[in-house]
Amino acid sequence: MFEAVEELLVEHAALEMRLADPSVHADQANARKLAKRYAELTPITTVYRAWRQAGEDIEAAREFAAEDPDFHAEAKAAEARRDELTEELRLLLVPRDPSDDKDVILEIKAGEGGEESALFAGDLLRMYLRFAERIGWKTELIDANESDLGGYKDVSVAVKARAGTEPGQGVWARLKYEGGVHRVQRVPATESQGRIHTSAAGVLVTPEAEEVEVEIHANDLRIDVYRSSGPGGQSVNTTDSAVRITHLPTGIVASCQNEKSQLQNKEQAMRILRSRLLAAAQEEAEREASDARRSQVRTVDRSERIRTYNFPENRISDHRTGFKSYNLDQVLDGDLNAVIQSCVDADAAAKLAAAQEN
Repeated sequence: MFEAVEELLVEHAALEMRLADPSVHADQANARKLAKRYAELTPITTVYRAWRQAGEDIEAAREFAAEDPDFHAEAKAAEARRDELTEELRLLLVPRDPSDDKDVILEIKAGEGGEESALFAGDLLRMYLRFAERIGWKTELIDANESDLGGYKDVSVAVKARAGTEPGQGVWARLKYEGGVHRVQRVPATESQGRIHTSAAGVLVTPEAEEVEVEIHANDLRIDVYRSSGPGGQSVNTTDSAVRITHLPTGIVASCQNEKSQLQNKEQAMRILRSRLLAAAQEEAEREASDARRSQVRTVDRSERIRTYNFPENRISDHRTGFKSYNLDQVLDGDLNAVIQSCVDADAAAKLAAAQEN
């Protein structure tokens, strides 16, 4: 492990020299690439230097302890510090997801359960919007298809990180674990006899793709326009402004009816389509790299139930990590950090174990 770190230190120093050269910044794209890599390596070099310093402190304390027993405690403290830094360094060396810096498009779809499922989809939307607000992320409603009782049959939201976010700490780094089936157990608003029902909603999270990342040929697209629909006959357009785009080679479909302009709906649908195509390409690469796939928590089948929200017990359970807490009301108000952190920790542990096996 430490030989690899030494190589990264050399790379870090070389990058520092290159970035100090004014001529490098003439090519802004290349300069940003170098700066990003430099920022990725900086935490590793910082922790490694602290690890080496802890080693020197241990040696010094042991030498003094030979003459003064009081230094034994200082030596033990330095050893404990070095052990902590060793573990921190191991985690920093775990291979990173290249999409961790990306923003995302988050889609929520009602599943089995009719209106109750649509209402739950609305609860999930509010949970994610509140979570984003707490962190300081920006959100943008891309498309929404409301139900009669005020829930959502399906809704799409773009979530963007704030400026100056540290490398590897983008929106995808946290929200990628949210994809899957979310199950709710509660007494529906439509239930007159007070019986607990179980329903579900699906969440799809994809890293938002830049136009340069996904090549889409016009001949590969079928674009259909149609009249927007709305709940209870309200907010229904009188013109064919809704847009559905089908990518013929893959069969992937994206649609948008939220805007009044057909052109705006087309742009938003293309935005969703690019992200879905990028996600499909990444998933194909993950399938080919089966070892890497098995080491990631997020690669469970998207149809698999990942979490249960039990209202009578005020309990939330994540079935992938075993996380369980009894503050469901707070989680639905955006306090998602502990739930997501359990997935982050499990993912890191799995990757670390896989790296040690190799």
